Amino acid sequence: MSHHEMARYIDHTLLKPEAAVAQYEQVAAECRQYHFKSMCVNSQWAGLAAQLLQGTDTAVCAVVGFPLGAMTTRAKAFEAREAIEAGAAEIDMVLNVGALRSGNYALVEEDIRAVRRAARAGTVLKVIIETCMLSQEEKVIACELARKAEADFVKTSTGFASGGATVEDVRLMRGVVGPDMGVKASGGIRTWDAAVSMIAAGANRLGIGSSIKVMTGGMAEGNY
Repeated sequence: MSHHEMARYIDHTLLKPEAAVAQYEQVAAECRQYHFKSMCVNSQWAGLAAQLLQGTDTAVCAVVGFPLGAMTTRAKAFEAREAIEAGAAEIDMVLNVGALRSGNYALVEEDIRAVRRAARAGTVLKVIIETCMLSQEEKVIACELARKAEADFVKTSTGFASGGATVEDVRLMRGVVGPDMGVKASGGIRTWDAAVSMIAAGANRLGIGSSIKVMTGGMAEGNY
């Protein structure tokens, strides 16, 4: 796989709450240099990211309900609308994990559908299911609900919980959603080989914070 091909799998990610403007400017410059698929930021920073990336082939991705997924459905839909109006072309929303684990599948599905309705036509919607918190059965149900609610991707992790993406989870998720839905692996992808392994398992998008180290053969630290 060429470096350009790898870059088009990567959502170059900056979700640290303490990140300042200079860090967003640096990440945007890296996106321009490497042509990453998107720059993934907290929703407050979607507007700045859109300004910094204007005229490039890197989209703005904003997270919604991040990192807990425990806000109300209306709040998630509102946050998604605000981010899209600011320039986000992709939304990564956190599934209501507590509702899923309580068996309230109707709420989980409506939560996703509400964000789907809030998104403009053409907006890519990814649903973070937080695999490290779920049983195998719950992972399957989460993927099925995301597909039923017309999300475009399922995503493994926020990178803020106890675990990130694993090859086994990516393979399971791909098996559930089939070939027509996306799978995003995120959290703990620190090397080129790890990224390739996730793609081989079925991921067609990668969320990586230390993308430059991955692209240049270094070893990244941290969960994202």
